[in-house]
Amino acid sequence: MSGINRKDKKYAKKMRNQPSNVTFTSSDPGAGRSGIESQSDVNSRDQQRGLHGGYCHRSQGSDQKHFQNVPKFINDANYRDQQRGLHGGYCHRSQGSDQKHFQNVPKFLYARDFAQHRAAEINAMLKAVVHKSNSQFLQSLPPHLRRRAMSNNAKRLPRRLREIAKKEMEKIAHLKKEQSKSKSRKARRRHGNLLHEFNRRQRKNIWLETHIWHAKRFHMVKKWGCCLADKPTAKSYRACYRAMKQKCLLQDLSYYCCLELSGTQENLLKALSPLSSWEAGTTFASVDCLSGKRQGSLVLYKAEQYPAKPLGPIVFLWRPKAEPENQSENRQLWIWAHPALKTEALIELQLACQCSDAPLPEPAPSECSASAPGRAGSKRKLQDQAGEEVIPKKKIIGNSTRDPLKPVSWTSLTTGIVIEDLTMEILRYRLVGPLSHSVIFEVLQPALVLEDSEAKGEVMGARDVPCWWSQYCGKSEDVDLHHRQGDFLQLLSGVASPAEISAGSILGLTVRDPRLNIPESRTPALPDPSEFKGSTHDLEKIKELSLRGVPTECAQSPIWDRNIRNIVTENKISEQELNQMKSKLLVPGSQLNLGPRESKIPILLVQQPGKRAGKEHIGWGSGWDILIPKGWGMAFWIPLIYRGIRVGGLQEGAKHSQYQGIPCFPDDFPDCPAGTRHCEETEKELVEKYKRYPPAKRPNYVHYGTMTPFRCPWQRLVEEWEVKTNANDVTPTASGKDPEAKSEGLNSSMKPIGVNEAEVCKQSSDEEKTLEPKEEMEQGSGNITVLEPKTLSIEDISAESGHASILRSRKMLRQLSAWCQPTSSCGQRVKPFARSLPGQMTTDVVNSIVCSLPRFLVWARVSLLKKGSPDANAMICIPSNEDLQLIASDAKNCAPQEPKHRDPFKRQIKTLKDKKKKALSEDLESGSGVQDSQLVSNRRKDLILGLWPDQPKDVMSHCSRLTIGYVSHGDFSLNVGCGEGLGFVSLSGLLHMLSSQPAEKRGFVLVRNPASLQYRLAKLNIEV
Repeated sequence: MSGINRKDKKYAKKMRNQPSNVTFTSSDPGAGRSGIESQSDVNSRDQQRGLHGGYCHRSQGSDQKHFQNVPKFINDANYRDQQRGLHGGYCHRSQGSDQKHFQNVPKFLYARDFAQHRAAEINAMLKAVVHKSNSQFLQSLPPHLRRRAMSNNAKRLPRRLREIAKKEMEKIAHLKKEQSKSKSRKARRRHGNLLHEFNRRQRKNIWLETHIWHAKRFHMVKKWGCCLADKPTAKSYRACYRAMKQKCLLQDLSYYCCLELSGTQENLLKALSPLSSWEAGTTFASVDCLSGKRQGSLVLYKAEQYPAKPLGPIVFLWRPKAEPENQSENRQLWIWAHPALKTEALIELQLACQCSDAPLPEPAPSECSASAPGRAGSKRKLQDQAGEEVIPKKKIIGNSTRDPLKPVSWTSLTTGIVIEDLTMEILRYRLVGPLSHSVIFEVLQPALVLEDSEAKGEVMGARDVPCWWSQYCGKSEDVDLHHRQGDFLQLLSGVASPAEISAGSILGLTVRDPRLNIPESRTPALPDPSEFKGSTHDLEKIKELSLRGVPTECAQSPIWDRNIRNIVTENKISEQELNQMKSKLLVPGSQLNLGPRESKIPILLVQQPGKRAGKEHIGWGSGWDILIPKGWGMAFWIPLIYRGIRVGGLQEGAKHSQYQGIPCFPDDFPDCPAGTRHCEETEKELVEKYKRYPPAKRPNYVHYGTMTPFRCPWQRLVEEWEVKTNANDVTPTASGKDPEAKSEGLNSSMKPIGVNEAEVCKQSSDEEKTLEPKEEMEQGSGNITVLEPKTLSIEDISAESGHASILRSRKMLRQLSAWCQPTSSCGQRVKPFARSLPGQMTTDVVNSIVCSLPRFLVWARVSLLKKGSPDANAMICIPSNEDLQLIASDAKNCAPQEPKHRDPFKRQIKTLKDKKKKALSEDLESGSGVQDSQLVSNRRKDLILGLWPDQPKDVMSHCSRLTIGYVSHGDFSLNVGCGEGLGFVSLSGLLHMLSSQPAEKRGFVLVRNPASLQYRLAKLNIEV
């Protein structure tokens, strides 16, 4: 059937552009020569075959309906005899058969009318013969006059074709200039051509300095305006996990955007204080962060909008004060943000700091940064044939989408605050794992301090040496600080893991060129206890380093100075020159000594604390971040690779965040604009991928009861729970009593929900109202203001413009964590939680929280107690009392099963498909193309077999168990050895579940994957 449809479609497509006056009806003269060959023409052709030498036997009346349009002269007996004599054929026909065949054939034809009706065909044929499409001037000549030399010399052509040939030759020459012939691979791989091609490809998307290295070993993706490494091409999932846990994993985070704010401390704090809240944790005014000794992190909000309208997470660094007593000194603040967050954050910072004025003028370059015209290694200026100067091809360093010589900055004339965009000006590498400090200790070596004679010779003699270092060594206090920083770097060899150091500690350093001490082969960096000969004084320093972190004065670094960063970038010795120096060594492989010409690079080391939430695996995933100036990316990258570390991409970074139990931006920030955009893009990609599979090879999510398999409907979920709460459907049970058994609609033996969903949900909601009130519960919170519950109608709630927000109040999260009775992974043992909290969980407390925070989500971790692992967008549901009793009585019973749902759209899709086939066949018969079939297919484009076409409704009570949340990231966790998932739950739904569960079973939930009917028992924990 499909073959016939294909032939019909192909024939209709072929005949759709034919003139309308080609096809005639049977009443028209000459109807037998229509544009489409009829069955009578076929039979007439078969008859002629028989006349011209074949034998054809036909019975009486068999050909009566076939030869109606044949001219009458063919029926003449003399004509048939003449044809038989000419061709020697014989065709036998029965008597009387010829009298019935040609009753409707016209007796004569008019030549004028016959030719007039076929004028369109004749014109089309003449046009195709005379004016050939896509033909050249040589093709206008007959074949015997064509010569190969005519294609180059137009004078060899006839005079009537010379003008046309000249125009065509000029056109061909112009096209050759625009689309030049592709060069050979050897020519394309030349340095100049290769560099030109790389610079062209960086116009749209920013390349990191390690892009070429990653492109050979990773799957690359284009995200957020950058070309980033997604995952390695090799199978290294478990190897990367082992590196994070036991060794060291390296990531390039240079795509993160850096914004610098400079101004007085008072003005900066006054402008930035409305963008954060102390209830959510760290702020810009935290003491340790404000001093510059530690890095801070927070969630940025719109001004005075906490806890609503968040923008996203950021990390920030304050530059330590040069003079701690001077309060009027200008301070510098670096804010690191994700590229998906940069636009919103920059706009909000400009509004808060009132920095909407024109950019600042370009600062004057330093004397040392200007390169001399006759220095070694510089190339002379090239000139083209016209004598104009040719711009040489240079490697793009930094942001390729803007001019590197023009800084992007905004200033405020009222507050004096200056905002500067330092994206790609400072590179950031992250080392994760317990051996990260060992790698740093081997790669980074403190720069050598210049003596007085060397400093004078550097300033007076050589022009290409970093003169800023001689000025730096000229001050005794800076030299003492440099030695102290080197001593702290030496102490890292005596630390077992970066997690032992105070969280967020910052260490400033000035190091030598790491390319000078690269080992001959790849050697893993391992701690050597014999090298650390620590005295009692050194052990005390290590203890102080672990407790208090790095002192404030040791966090100073010249990398904060923009002029010094530019000098370090411009005066870097190229790889070619460095290799030439190494080739001239007397002993090959020995270390190269450049003396005062050696580059000195200022950097910053920032400690990453790793996992801090919860009470399990504390410090997992800790490491160091290295901040270096631009242009030195590969100079640090290759020495780090030679220390035996493994490199990860975006997926490894997401797994690192998942095992730490922290949200990953922008996936796990649905209340931020960037998170909303990311969810929409991800859903669109997954839907397109789902549609590419045939229906038999993809899951039918309607049968599984999954309304949104490719995204999590957070807004709809919190709205439905708010409606349920305000309708007084949720009432806590009495203390010390088990909640009453729910209806059969919440039991595993319930009838299929897809048939009568509304009736079952209504029945379950009515029976839930019979739960007894509860006077008080264990583990309350202190100093919680009791609010009067306000009664809102469903219309009022639906008319509100509020959106779902994430609860980030640490005090409230600690209280919820205590009520959930946190356990370890797989629920092996109960962790001790704070029993000395002053308040208790009463009915008034629950109502107060629900009324004050109606549309809030809570970040939670679910650990499966038995087999199975959660997938993305898996549902977190409330188990019934029968489910808990059944699981407790039968150890082999995993959890209940969801009844299969009925697909109400399957019949509609089948009907539309049949109508489309019928319309297509009718179009082919009528010759009107596929217009009617397209109209039928456009009626319900949103109908896809296996998916819900409309917006999700009743996501809370659509299945047999009430849904309180979804899993955003889930997989089998190698860190804990069981299936784990991270996601959000509705605050109202969570309080409803905790209030309805007995004390010994509080916090147990059911998890069901989108493409499964099987529920899995899990333990829900809220880690703070």
